[in-house]
Amino acid sequence: MSNYVIGISGASGAIYGVTLLEYLLKKQHQVYLILSNSARLIIRQELGREWGGHFSETLEILKKEYPNDQLIYCNEEDMTAPVASGSVLTGGMVVAPCSMKTLAGIAHGFSSNLIGRAADVTLKERRPLVLIPRETPLHRVHLNNMLTVSEMGAVLLPAMPAFYHQPKSIDDLVHFVVARALDLIGVQNTLSKRWNGI
Repeated sequence: MSNYVIGISGASGAIYGVTLLEYLLKKQHQVYLILSNSARLIIRQELGREWGGHFSETLEILKKEYPNDQLIYCNEEDMTAPVASGSVLTGGMVVAPCSMKTLAGIAHGFSSNLIGRAADVTLKERRPLVLIPRETPLHRVHLNNMLTVSEMGAVLLPAMPAFYHQPKSIDDLVHFVVARALDLIGVQNTLSKRWNGI
């Protein structure tokens, strides 16, 4: 498949979702993008990028920033969007970052927005669902929710980069995590140096 879903929730770490989005678009994959309302604030705060304050404004900004037909931006409140149905074939979904609220919604089948619904669809259709949780430290409810989604078939990919590739920049650390997410949805990449032994 060359269609993928990316959800960017309101946790710290928006750089993971944006980097993943830009890599997939660069490689000519079609991407369904869903942003939570809080994600726009985090993108502004952490990345210094202005993606607007509401859906229509963000849509216009993204059309200018990514002027091709590969990006399909979906309103998080639109439960009639294509990815709300399992009949739309995708190669999987990544939620990057995944807030604890979003994690809880997915774990308990509570689709309060399109990110949750698209994740629910991905699970029920037995497609790859990769969650990049971004919280620390963790308490029992977080851990229980992680165990629940893992038992449902999702893969948890905590934002915990390795250091064997001797990172020299924040980008190197981000690319390590994004490369693993790409691996898990079956997208070949050379974003980060792989382990070759000592």
